[in-house]
Amino acid sequence: MDIVFNCPNCDQELAVDSTGAGTNIECPSCHETITIPGVPPPAVPEVHALSLAASPISTSAAAKVEMHLKVPVLDKAPAPLISKPKPPLEVVMRGAGKKILSHTIKHGACIESGHDKFDEVVTKFLNDVGETNIIGIHTISYTFLDIGTQKLLNDYGLLVIYRG
Repeated sequence: MDIVFNCPNCDQELAVDSTGAGTNIECPSCHETITIPGVPPPAVPEVHALSLAASPISTSAAAKVEMHLKVPVLDKAPAPLISKPKPPLEVVMRGAGKKILSHTIKHGACIESGHDKFDEVVTKFLNDVGETNIIGIHTISYTFLDIGTQKLLNDYGLLVIYRG
């Protein structure tokens, strides 16, 4: 049976045959002289009232394997092992990383002092968005209540779907 212990100077994990307990050796990592500790007494398993019969898991070979693992301590964050591939240039040109947005332009909202500015408002918005970002332009018709005449009136507008 091996004795597994850590060097008190450099914390290097060492495994030595149990016959060497109490003897001095040189640490292969830091070259300091250390004493091999004695064999630890076997752990007495606790008996629980509910576990009178041995479970198949606790008697399996995997449960009896003793693991001595160390978690590495790093000064900085490790580099990612899996990186996302960059999108092709054509996809970037079309605006792949942008959200899809919509904008409604109502004809009635574009009338200023009796002048119809609908075409100018639409042209300005489309130029601001840019042709490459426009996904679709759809005409809409809607009904609204005119407060002055207390009548329902029909009007039109545009729904622009774009990347932005």
